[in-house]
Amino acid sequence: MEDWKNRLSALVAEPASVLKWLIFSGLIGLIVGCVSAAFYHAFFWATSARTTHLWLIGLLPLGGVCIVALYRLCGLEKDQGTNFVLVAVRENVPLRLRTAPLVFFSTILTHLVGGSSGREGAILQIGGSISSKVGQWMKLDDKDSRIITMCGMAAAFSALFGTPITAAMFAMEVVSVGVLYYAAIVPCAISSIMGLWVAKLFHVPATAFPLTGIPDLSPVALLQVIVLGVLFALLSILFCRIMHTVPHLYQRFFPNSFLRAAVGGFLVIALTLLVWLWNPFTFDYNGAGESIIHAAVEGHARPEAFLLKMLFTALTLGAGFKGGEIVPVFFTGATFGCTVAPLLGLSPSFGAGLGMVCVFCGVTNCPITSLLIALELFGEGSSAMFTGQSMGLFAVCIAISYTLSGYYGLYKEQKIVYSKFRPEFINKKAD
Repeated sequence: MEDWKNRLSALVAEPASVLKWLIFSGLIGLIVGCVSAAFYHAFFWATSARTTHLWLIGLLPLGGVCIVALYRLCGLEKDQGTNFVLVAVRENVPLRLRTAPLVFFSTILTHLVGGSSGREGAILQIGGSISSKVGQWMKLDDKDSRIITMCGMAAAFSALFGTPITAAMFAMEVVSVGVLYYAAIVPCAISSIMGLWVAKLFHVPATAFPLTGIPDLSPVALLQVIVLGVLFALLSILFCRIMHTVPHLYQRFFPNSFLRAAVGGFLVIALTLLVWLWNPFTFDYNGAGESIIHAAVEGHARPEAFLLKMLFTALTLGAGFKGGEIVPVFFTGATFGCTVAPLLGLSPSFGAGLGMVCVFCGVTNCPITSLLIALELFGEGSSAMFTGQSMGLFAVCIAISYTLSGYYGLYKEQKIVYSKFRPEFINKKAD
């Protein structure tokens, strides 16, 4: 009799758990989707205002000082950005709700005054902090609190980029390399889709890039993408090294955070003027630079663009400005791939697409997410069927970039659980 009771209890518990997460993840998707939509429109306004009123770039030092003052006032001066979200998932460290409005405002201010950064790092923090707080209000236990934080990450990423499958996988894959949090697959998928629906309701467009010149899977094409994969891996390492080195240099020479922010603002202004003197009326490296990514995918990129974007972004974020690194990663990979691919006999558009996802893979150590984002970003409107054999080329290039980028990563709190070179447990943080 007792055995039957246990079996009946198990039969009821599993569907009840799924039902619980359908409700909880749907709620998180709704809340975070609304906030993400507001963030997108504020981001769009800030970008439009800066491009219309270029004099706003002159306020960079003041903007940096204001951001540092806000973080100090809120008791978050030692904030580590997206790294805190990764720790919250892995170790169930609660995130503060005040992080959400603080990151929201600081990122918009960074873009308004011309700092070079992305938006996804900010939205991951916003989604993670909101969902973490909701989990605390619901009195969720240790394990469920981690899942609901991942739901917030997935909903935010999906709402902002319009890539629901990628968003769900990224939330499960980025925290611990080599381990997928399969228990979160239903909650993350539901919250991701709900976030996408809410974003569409508020007229947030999905991100998409139509590729041209996608080759068939052939021995020659395979060799070409392997060479590109090696180059993208090296570029990934360079990107991570620059992003980690510049903040240390800032702290070494300018220990005061207010002075650091002001100096960083002046450095970005100086670099902007140098670029303008070299190529008049060019402000491609301030802000996220999505128009340049589109141009690269269409086959047009300046050969020095990828280096300048890395420098602009490192000087901005290292000084204390806020935002994310992923859109700058896309910019760097797209412009580099567009420049190098023709040298190997490949279409510049195809090279830009490969560069976007492969450099993303190299810096985040998320190969499955990278393959999915290729499908969602490039799947519609491309000149060739973006399935089957064509996907094989992306898969190989992503795999090479993932493996040869070693244990470098954008996020210092990311854990590399298993070796990239052999089935061995290593459990080390990203370099």
